[in-house]
Amino acid sequence: MTKHLILASSSRYRRELLDRLGLEYTAESPDIDETALPGETPRETALRLSEMKARAVWEKHPGSVVIGSDQTANLHGEKLGKPHTRERAIEQLTRMQGETVVFATALCVIDAEGKAEKLESLTTVRMRPLSRATIEAYVDREEPYDCAGSAKIEKLGIALMEAVESDDPTSLIGLPLMKLTTLLAHAGIEVLPGILSK
Repeated sequence: MTKHLILASSSRYRRELLDRLGLEYTAESPDIDETALPGETPRETALRLSEMKARAVWEKHPGSVVIGSDQTANLHGEKLGKPHTRERAIEQLTRMQGETVVFATALCVIDAEGKAEKLESLTTVRMRPLSRATIEAYVDREEPYDCAGSAKIEKLGIALMEAVESDDPTSLIGLPLMKLTTLLAHAGIEVLPGILSK
């Protein structure tokens, strides 16, 4: 019996990434409160929210396999969220310029029986020293208001970065596909037959 796969996300970036695996799925917004808890580290926030997103959708569709993901940007221990406005994007990038930022991308897959399995992928980004004019030009061209840290590596944001280190090349875009392939196999959905059998 084919399991129904659902991506608990309204992000077009995550949909575009999941499309790469060639799986049939639907996408549904989890509509949860994404506020960090007091004393919670950015990594803890991402892991908790990835499961909350998946669980919120799974409870509406029990028996499905549901993917949840969340990403936080950590600048010296401070969580940088989605800027939502031009002014906040410029402010974030100004503070990040010349600094190292750690992006935590958390992933949760809930199987058909309701069991959750979580993993995280960490990406370290070293930002270039940037002038105000450069930052404003980038923000006006890219309008990166819907991504944590305001820098989209899949587009022009790559020009803002000096170096990127990650255990999964798609992690920074918002969905670590190598880790997802593993979790989906554990939930009974194989991207390729026998991929984890050796």
